[in-house]
Amino acid sequence: MTDPEAKSANDLAQERTDLAVHRTVMAADRSLMAWIRTALSMISFGFTIYKLLEGFQHGGGTLPHTETPRNAGLFLVGLGTISMLLGSIEYWLTLRDLAHTMVVRLWRPAFVIALVMSVTGMLLFFSIILRLL
Repeated sequence: MTDPEAKSANDLAQERTDLAVHRTVMAADRSLMAWIRTALSMISFGFTIYKLLEGFQHGGGTLPHTETPRNAGLFLVGLGTISMLLGSIEYWLTLRDLAHTMVVRLWRPAFVIALVMSVTGMLLFFSIILRLL
């Protein structure tokens, strides 16, 4: 006797594949959020070091090189921005590959935040170069 509500093997396989794709998307989201966390730390630390060392210099302190605050800030802000861009590209490629299997929305909240942070990091980087801040 067969259960009329029992699913066929094909239905079960499709359901399990869909769940696997959802788990993979969630894993990609978590990876992107880790990239965001790391990039945000580097960008904010770079800007903080820049402003602290600049304030130290203006307060009469001496540093080995006059460009030390700018260079330290640029290095960390640039590194954070590059890591954010690389994380966003990795995420986009992962979701693009998953789109061959199932319909996946690209514009997820983590990706939007990553793009906003990438633009913000670039603006901060160039504002340090041009000494706008």
